Amino acid sequence: MEEQKCHADEAGTKGCCTDRIKHRDGKEYKDLINRLNRIEGQVRGVKKMVEEERYCVDILTQVTAVQAALNAFNKKLLANHIHTCVVDDIKEGNLQAVEELCDTIQKLMK
Repeated sequence: MEEQKCHADEAGTKGCCTDRIKHRDGKEYKDLINRLNRIEGQVRGVKKMVEEERYCVDILTQVTAVQAALNAFNKKLLANHIHTCVVDDIKEGNLQAVEELCDTIQKLMK
């Protein structure tokens, strides 16, 4: 089992990360980066709306769009993770990957 390094963020919430890495093929990498670039642009747009003193409901509508885009990103990343990382771990006999997946899904559903 690989060592986990845990830390507390600024809010004091404990979060864990591992020293594991994931090499993504070109298509997966490009898709994820494109999605993140669009989300980044949406967030900049929301910031500009606040700076321009736009109407609250209009801003809230755009924030909802950002949340939907982040959810779509999570779904795509999770599906990729299951098809690659989880499957590979199970093939190698690492059944802890199933527990990690269940924990991850629980966190995403909060």
